[in-house]
Amino acid sequence: MSDQQQTGFAGLEPMEGGWSGRTFLAEAGGERTVVRVYDPDDHDGPTRDAAVLALGSAVLAGCAPVPSVVEVRDGDAASGAPGLLLTEHLPGTRGDLLLPGLDEPGLATAGAAVGEVVARLVGTVQLRAGRFADASLRIEAWEPPWDAALLEELVDVLAPRLGLDDPEVRELSALCRHADDVLAGASGACLVHGDLNPKNVLLVRDPDTTGGGVRVSGVLDWEFAHAGSPWADLGNLLRFDRAPAYVDALLATVAERRGVDVATLVERARAADLVAVMELATRRGDNPVAALAHRQLVAMVRRGDLHAVADDAP
Repeated sequence: MSDQQQTGFAGLEPMEGGWSGRTFLAEAGGERTVVRVYDPDDHDGPTRDAAVLALGSAVLAGCAPVPSVVEVRDGDAASGAPGLLLTEHLPGTRGDLLLPGLDEPGLATAGAAVGEVVARLVGTVQLRAGRFADASLRIEAWEPPWDAALLEELVDVLAPRLGLDDPEVRELSALCRHADDVLAGASGACLVHGDLNPKNVLLVRDPDTTGGGVRVSGVLDWEFAHAGSPWADLGNLLRFDRAPAYVDALLATVAERRGVDVATLVERARAADLVAVMELATRRGDNPVAALAHRQLVAMVRRGDLHAVADDAP
């Protein structure tokens, strides 16, 4: 059955930039709407994600727009009808498309604007780490092995899927121990976007800003949102995007807003991001981002350095 038949919408077009194949753009009467499709048996998915968007919108109010919810439709496993979440289509250009064409002042204003988003998220408080289970945003523990208290506990589970030799596995264990030590003094949980990178941040050039600065016009794709490390989203943003003007402004903004020095921020961000890099690396055959994460992990392991970069990183 086609997407149009399943959802009841005509003219659905896959959204560019994603890998899930579940997000589409619909247009009717000149109005654009984003449609996310859920498996019929994912009963809580649409309402849970709608609640996450509402929370994200409240957290980022006055800082950056989050798509508002237009309609929620529960799935029906009996009939096979998928669940749907309809949200507004926000203006702007994806950061991964706009950033490469910016000069240094533009990169700096973009970095500062994204830093404000990170600082807001870091400032939220969640009772504990875990996944959002339903529309009440009740927090459930992660399923094994992701419920591990320490990164080092994941090595034995993930190593067979990482394509590392024995010395590299030992080096990965040492790297995880170091990351665990870094994060030991930075406990607590906040609202984590879970996929905060330029692809999911809309940017626009702001004519009211001196020098043609850039502001955030939308923070998209919250389906991986959860309660977790305050430094995870920053780690995601620093993973592959390392242009000095952008990164320096991003870090300076977060450091000023949260009262943490830049060196500590970077170390915590890299440590918090290691689990995501490891998980992505196990899926290196799925898409180019996962493949790049694997190459980055190998570089980190071989150099014994959380800050190492793959030789072919952008």
